Amino acid sequence: MSKQQTAHTPMMQQYFKLKKQHPDDLLFYRMGDFYELFFDDAKSAARLLDITLTKRGHSNGEPIPMAGIPFHAAENYIAKLVQLGKTVAICEQIGDPATSKGPVERKVVRVLTPGTLTDEAFLQDRQESILAAIFKTPNNEQWGVATLDMASGRFNLMELENQSALINELERIKPSELLVAEDGLEANPLLAEQLNSYLVRKQPSWHFEFDSAFDALTKQLGTKDLSGFGVEEMTLATQAAGCLLDYAKETQRSELPHIQSLSAESHDDSVILDAATRRNLEIDTNIRGESDHTLFQHMDLCSTTMASRLLRRWLNRPIRCKQTLEQRLHAIETLLKDFSFEQINSTLKPIGDIERVLSRIALLSARPRDLVRLKEALKVAPILQEQLLSCSESPLLHELTTQLTTKADWLDELSAALKDNPPVVIREGGVIADGYDDELDELRSLDTNAGEFLTQLELRERERTGLSTLKVGYNRVHGYYIEISKAQSAEAPTEYVRRQTLKNAERFITPELKQFEDKALSARSRSLAREKHLYDQLIQKLANDLQPLQKFCQALIQVDVLSTLANCADSYDWRKPVLVDEPTIDIKAGRHPVVESLIENAFVPNDTQLNPDCSLQVITGPNMGGKSTYMRQVAVISLLACIGSYVPAEQATIGSLDRIYTRMGSSDDIAGGRSTFMVEMTETASILNNASEHSLVIMDEVGRGTSTFDGLSLAWASACQLAENTKALTLFATHYFEMTALANQYPNTQNVHLDATEHKDRLVFLHRVQIGPASQSYGIQVAKLAGLPANVIAQAKLKLSELEGSTSVSDSKPTPALLQSTQEQPAQADLFASSPHPIVESLSHLELDRMTPKQALDWLYQQKQQL
Repeated sequence: MSKQQTAHTPMMQQYFKLKKQHPDDLLFYRMGDFYELFFDDAKSAARLLDITLTKRGHSNGEPIPMAGIPFHAAENYIAKLVQLGKTVAICEQIGDPATSKGPVERKVVRVLTPGTLTDEAFLQDRQESILAAIFKTPNNEQWGVATLDMASGRFNLMELENQSALINELERIKPSELLVAEDGLEANPLLAEQLNSYLVRKQPSWHFEFDSAFDALTKQLGTKDLSGFGVEEMTLATQAAGCLLDYAKETQRSELPHIQSLSAESHDDSVILDAATRRNLEIDTNIRGESDHTLFQHMDLCSTTMASRLLRRWLNRPIRCKQTLEQRLHAIETLLKDFSFEQINSTLKPIGDIERVLSRIALLSARPRDLVRLKEALKVAPILQEQLLSCSESPLLHELTTQLTTKADWLDELSAALKDNPPVVIREGGVIADGYDDELDELRSLDTNAGEFLTQLELRERERTGLSTLKVGYNRVHGYYIEISKAQSAEAPTEYVRRQTLKNAERFITPELKQFEDKALSARSRSLAREKHLYDQLIQKLANDLQPLQKFCQALIQVDVLSTLANCADSYDWRKPVLVDEPTIDIKAGRHPVVESLIENAFVPNDTQLNPDCSLQVITGPNMGGKSTYMRQVAVISLLACIGSYVPAEQATIGSLDRIYTRMGSSDDIAGGRSTFMVEMTETASILNNASEHSLVIMDEVGRGTSTFDGLSLAWASACQLAENTKALTLFATHYFEMTALANQYPNTQNVHLDATEHKDRLVFLHRVQIGPASQSYGIQVAKLAGLPANVIAQAKLKLSELEGSTSVSDSKPTPALLQSTQEQPAQADLFASSPHPIVESLSHLELDRMTPKQALDWLYQQKQQL
């Protein structure tokens, strides 16, 4: 918006003053029954919302663009804008038009951004909307992270060791809005590039100052320090949290009373999943970026949407605390007895999303139907407690049952105050129940029974005065009156005061009728005002008891999730895993839960044994034979055990895991300048640099993105590192049959294969894991199934016969000479040599943190060209 040279009306001057405070926001300026937008805001809104662009007045000789929407229908429009990543500032009339001199006073009462939403219309039921802030100092590799779910008040802090861990954590959190210090991005172009997929809000660096952050947090939490929350040593996270809290308060124009606690999350407390692992395991987003056929969707049998969100959090952040996991497993086992979970699920079904309702109560923005949802939840509480009595042998369920205790006056107050089916908003009235407030009842009676009162008054006065021509009437000019004919007007009682003289009659007013008039003429507006006052009082009473209400709500949510896990165990025939401290995975008849639910034929289960004596499985077999499914199911079973769930297997013993890695499939990063092979090598490097003997590693087709010799060498070296040094529990699928020779070199390595057979010139996949290497890859047979032309298949078979007769590295069955070469003198011996190599020397001088992905790839190609 350009500077205005022309004098404007007082109303537009007021607009310019408010717009100056929100230059980058779409300002919804309240004018009567409409929100109006002007200038560039109007043009943007008209384009994004497909509404009419009009004009109003002139500025600098040009018409002022204007667009408007009815205030009562604003929610849908605002929701669309926020979903598009826009920020909307809501400017309301706070003055009284009847008493205002000049423009009605207005101010911005709230700023809506994607990360600070609480309204039901703007939020997805089963997904959180997270506001996050990140911060680091220039001389430190660590990052502080603060996250806030405004709709629930959940406030978390954590610190991460490096930028790679930060990116993985952001992939888990998926923040709707991310606050970053502006100078931090300017000094770190690689980070700026990595954050491209997020809605980043650059904040002045002084917003992250520690002392002001500490003061803001202690004031918010009502404490002298932060030691009671376990974050006293988390300086960077505290700085991030201070910026986040200020931003949230600024947008809400509120002190955020529902944020009454914060929790410290340690990276070491969870089983770490990087971005590639989340993508490959399709936890809550499939490979195509959609929600269909994911693990979360398969398991989401929750009765309430708030429990669905907790289940999603559990799946995305498996934990390492064995005690907590054992408590959950015991609770599920208890709920399965006598099918207790079925009753509990049925009881929980009518409950609405009271987690978000309580946040709106705290922000004093709850709507009438929010309170009805809370009332229904409070009704359910004693029923649920009674049902859980039979499950008291579970310490966790016993504790949750205790937390479900509610104050009787909560339900009594809501039941007395609210009508059963109130309107959506309080401004329409009809929310407060009859009998709750005498004054409101009287006002309503005046509004609805005025005619009856006047009839009764007329009959009574005729009888009292004996005047047969007396009648009671009303007109807009003179209001209510008693009319008596000219002939009888002289007999009017002395308390009658003359109001109007007509040709044939006199009109009077009495103190009683005047009192009624004063009430009746304003009864409707006064009734709505009284109802709004009572409603605000009711919300304030509930807000004063917010902490115990939140505790009650969190207990409800956990009961729902545990009951859901019991439902999954019963519905899908899952079994209780045994958790041990040693690094081991021993699965009998394991299954992939999502694949099993999608296929028409019976799923073929398989066993898996990984332990220090056999930590690496080299998996061979044909494409389409089930290698990927087999490996993924091991990871999914391990993941489920690490959230305290039953698992899809006949038996499972799962050891303590610190990380789950998966390197599967092929993808590129065009925007980041990374080829498919570069992405593959980056993910492989992350695994080899970070995995431990307590990690589960899934690797599929390492080295396939480059030439055969390069690829085989890299696959071989990677497997050797995992078998000899890292000793992680590893499933390593490959089409390099030369890799099967590793079992002769390392006693902790085992060859297995997915079985297939040819029958009448057709390939039949058996999907069974067998000990030993595969006899062949069946690549040509799979190509035939895919529909390659017959002449191409025939030519491929001829070429395969030619290659199998040679000693070159191929995907055919390895010859004894080649195996010997692989074991004694690798094809690219220099990669395995212990003496210094020029590439090794070059690597030692590289400053990787200062290189862009494109520079790293260029360097790699240079080395390859020299070789």
